[in-house]
Amino acid sequence: MKLDAERTGRFIQSCRRDMGLTQSELSERLGVSPQAVSNWERGEALPDISALPELACALRCSVDALLSGGTGCGGFRRHVTVAQMREALSALGRIGELLGRDHFVYDCIIRALNERMNTTIEASFSNAHIYEAFVGEFLLGCVRAGDYVDPRDVQAHMQPGKPRDYILNALREAGIR
Repeated sequence: MKLDAERTGRFIQSCRRDMGLTQSELSERLGVSPQAVSNWERGEALPDISALPELACALRCSVDALLSGGTGCGGFRRHVTVAQMREALSALGRIGELLGRDHFVYDCIIRALNERMNTTIEASFSNAHIYEAFVGEFLLGCVRAGDYVDPRDVQAHMQPGKPRDYILNALREAGIR
């Protein structure tokens, strides 16, 4: 795999923005200068190999996805669809219905997702707009982890609006056409 510094830089910037971090905040987490992060994002330099695991963790992606600019090692891990993400989110709601929302298993899953996504995922079970936003967040998480999401699938199967537009823009920024 040939490293493309510009593609990697765009992916770092896209992930950082998705995480709601400034360049300074990311640099503090990694113990590097804000200028180093800026150089990475402009494609003028690549992160030092010793920083890759911590950078990948901070951006919630794999090292392979990081170095390949979001495409994974030599390609994508898998192809993920909007329908699969809708089903995954629905399955979470069904687990709560099946076991009860106070059940240990359900509670662990929901707490982990809430903490990782800094949100309250249960709101999506009763609000169609929030549900659509979570489907989009799940898709972005998949892309960061090295999965392929087809922009045509997003265009055709997500409702028009900000979540869909955001996902499509993130896919373009990650170089996924």
